[in-house]
Amino acid sequence: MTKKQIIIFILLLLLTPFNSYAYSDYIIASGENIGIKLNTKSILVVGRYNNLNNYLDKGDIIVSINDNNDISVDLLSELIEKKNKIKIGYINKNKIKYMNLKVQDGKTGLYLKDSISGIGTLTFIDPNTKIYGALGHEIVDNNSGIIIEEKDGNILESTISNIKKSVRGIPGEKNAKISNDVVGDIDSNTNKGIFGDYYKRINESNTYKVAQNKDIKLGKAYILTELNNNKVEKYSINILSINKKSDTKNILFEVTDDRLLSLGGIVQGMSGSPIIQGNNIVGAVTHVVIDNPKKGYGVFIVKMLEEAEKKDE
Repeated sequence: MTKKQIIIFILLLLLTPFNSYAYSDYIIASGENIGIKLNTKSILVVGRYNNLNNYLDKGDIIVSINDNNDISVDLLSELIEKKNKIKIGYINKNKIKYMNLKVQDGKTGLYLKDSISGIGTLTFIDPNTKIYGALGHEIVDNNSGIIIEEKDGNILESTISNIKKSVRGIPGEKNAKISNDVVGDIDSNTNKGIFGDYYKRINESNTYKVAQNKDIKLGKAYILTELNNNKVEKYSINILSINKKSDTKNILFEVTDDRLLSLGGIVQGMSGSPIIQGNNIVGAVTHVVIDNPKKGYGVFIVKMLEEAEKKDE
């Protein structure tokens, strides 16, 4: 090997990144409450008001109309008005089935929707790519439990109006008013959260180092979340165990902060709240333990970041 070849080889080694992932080593931890509006690729059956189409029921998902997969409630209404024969494909109990939809007096007897709205918590923003992650878990149809395949959507500004306390067996929830101020789009909905591009100007003062899984310790930590005063604040927790084998329930923690304990612990809408330990962001809140809402689970932050990278693939 010549001297020139050796120099080139050394330069290549220096230019090769040690981290195979493109996410930043430091990211912005948010904790802000967000509104979520998601348009679905399918049509959700949310109820029935007569037995005209009694093969379909709450929780079924319409995935095609006349063998066309690009569907919407508006398209279905248009075909109904034209009194066309309507063949639908739908998912029932995880099986694809087909039927001709019955129409009487311009009605199907079904309550349908092709969009979902709700609230959650913004976890992080990568200052270099402006990619965000939120929720730490997927958006699912409450009736069927199926992950919603998104067509498009947005995250929006929101204002918390009140909080229902958690009690053993019944998780509480945040209630919030969602504004029309869009702060980002939704590009993907996965079991690690929702991801997209963030539009709003970012505050880089809340930058934390990304903790690798091996660096997370048992003991004191805190979460960043927004409660009644519509201000993101720190709330103390204690990390009880770390599970590197689980897909999403990686961090088990208990709430130690009196302010959160006064609400019964974790409430719905806190999903996505970043978990901070020392100067590191280690994860995000994902689930509340129903039988003991003082405890909750979190997903590793690196799993969310790795998932966020897939959104542009």
